[in-house]
Amino acid sequence: MAASIVLPNLSEDDLARLAQDLAFTLAPGDALALSGDLGAGKTTFARAFIRAATGDLTLDVPSPTFTLVQSYETPRFQIAHFDLYRLDRPDDLDELGFEAALGGVALIEWPERAGAQLPDALWSLRLEDGDDDQSRNANLSAAPALRARLARHRDIRAFLDRCGWGGAGVRLSYLQGDASPRRYARIQTVDGRRAILMDSPTASDGPLIRDGKPYSRIAHLAEDVRAFVAIDLTLRERGFSAPEIFAHELDTGLLLIEDFGDAVFGAEVDRGLDQGELWRRGVDTLAALAAKPPADSMSLPDGGAYSLPRLDAGVLEIETALLLDWYWPALRGASAPSGVRAAYEEAWSDVFKAVLAEPFGWMLRDFHSPNLIALDDRTGPSDVGIIDFQDALQGPLAFDLVSLLQDARLDVAADLEAALLARYIENSPRPFDEERFRFCYAALGAQRNTKILGIFARLAMRDGKRQYLAHLPRIWGYLERNLTHPGLAGVRAWYDAHIPAGARRRALAI
Repeated sequence: MAASIVLPNLSEDDLARLAQDLAFTLAPGDALALSGDLGAGKTTFARAFIRAATGDLTLDVPSPTFTLVQSYETPRFQIAHFDLYRLDRPDDLDELGFEAALGGVALIEWPERAGAQLPDALWSLRLEDGDDDQSRNANLSAAPALRARLARHRDIRAFLDRCGWGGAGVRLSYLQGDASPRRYARIQTVDGRRAILMDSPTASDGPLIRDGKPYSRIAHLAEDVRAFVAIDLTLRERGFSAPEIFAHELDTGLLLIEDFGDAVFGAEVDRGLDQGELWRRGVDTLAALAAKPPADSMSLPDGGAYSLPRLDAGVLEIETALLLDWYWPALRGASAPSGVRAAYEEAWSDVFKAVLAEPFGWMLRDFHSPNLIALDDRTGPSDVGIIDFQDALQGPLAFDLVSLLQDARLDVAADLEAALLARYIENSPRPFDEERFRFCYAALGAQRNTKILGIFARLAMRDGKRQYLAHLPRIWGYLERNLTHPGLAGVRAWYDAHIPAGARRRALAI
């Protein structure tokens, strides 16, 4: 694996583009050493990096020549920009908070003055004069532990160049995505074209946790980009607004796809738009989707085919177990006793059997506000942009409806939920068994919200993402709505016995 990338004769615009690419690549805990003679362009690069990371192309980024360090907050990480030219000795770095800064992203000019204080896992960018006064040669290298990421950086640049979306004058900006290994960036050209880069490397299997399988295999999570591509093309063929795919490399997991813009449902509600109208559009899209079920086999551009996995008891069980695996220890300070776990599994068993006996169709699995975009220039059902479906299954139609009407990240009032549930039932293809559907809706709502309690506890405990804890009261509220259904009496009894109402509002010990 190559230890470095050489980029000759970069213009100032080229250097800014390299900074944007690296702002997409670097992550918390990374340090980038910037070396080169005076005037080589180190501060110019750092300024472009910081502006790209903050999303503010006009941000004032002064040189830290006299202050030695300047700090910046960004949506993803804190940046510490060091200029060590005037540093007397490496020990003085302690007074600058150097070690603490390595928890974010550190940009370090004159890194040789840090001596042994530099971390071993280091990115390095050396800038030198090019063939003329206006150009720079760049050598980007990485420590051995970082070389796989360096190779990915190189592959992305090459992919965009081959697609005609690379080079100077093209702006790349990071987009907040989901909690998966996937990453997204918005690409904008000088002539106004826009697209989304989707970086979706093949997922590693992870540790074996049950029956010799990792979690992703049990839960039927997509392992590469082929699932997204096959489902995308099928949805578009059926008249739904999945992103057009402009370019793809299935083997490397790189896609360039249509940019639907920023009218995400959740953001639109924050702007004051009517939630009921937006959610009605989502419900009508799901009703239309129910009338056009998935094919047994979906074609891929390389001549291959993809088939949607089917929801099974293994998926439901492994997801529901997240409550005991993560939420329970965070609440109780110890693992769930075996007897408690056995009673929990028994309470869910008949519920899962009933759910799996329901008719199957599309189960996109992540049909909720962060993944739905209002496309006001289109007519229904294509007036809703759908962007996250690579983990889709064949399963009960109620699952996506409850994902929308019991949104984990913002409140959906009980009366709005009831009205839109009734609308979906009225508009669903016939024949239709309303009583069974309402049970399935409540059962999958209880299962989904139980899973989310476990996931949000895990994100806080394992990944330090405590912001997810703010959503827990909402999730409990939805769960309690679902548990009022008579068909869930056994599950409700388990919760009342082991996590009673008072405990549900208790802060987790994280």
